[in-house]
Amino acid sequence: MDFGFFNDPLAIISGAIPGALMRFYITEWSKKRWGVNFPYGTFIINISGCLLIGFFLTFCSTAANLPKELDLFARTGFLGSYTTFSTYEWETIFLWRQKEMATTVFYYLGSAIVSIGSVYLGDSFARFLMGV
Repeated sequence: MDFGFFNDPLAIISGAIPGALMRFYITEWSKKRWGVNFPYGTFIINISGCLLIGFFLTFCSTAANLPKELDLFARTGFLGSYTTFSTYEWETIFLWRQKEMATTVFYYLGSAIVSIGSVYLGDSFARFLMGV
């Protein structure tokens, strides 16, 4: 069934729901299994997400006649809600393969440093607003 303009959002939504649920269940399972002293769930999710995006993007780029909706379902929907870390790592590899070494280093380190700073600023702002 062809929904025209709505195919792309439907493909993304169809992947996002199981991706988010899988992230939730892996996180909860890891807390019960190993406790909360280390973010095992996020660690497992980020590593497995990187494995999946590396496999999926290479597979899709070499396999013939795969529908665009499959890419939107898996990469944008499922992996996008499962982890964005996988996309970050894939984009780093893409820049590296393009021999854009300065851009690769800037993107990789800049994202990590600016992101941790942004989390700190957001946390500080929320604490300020809440008076804690």
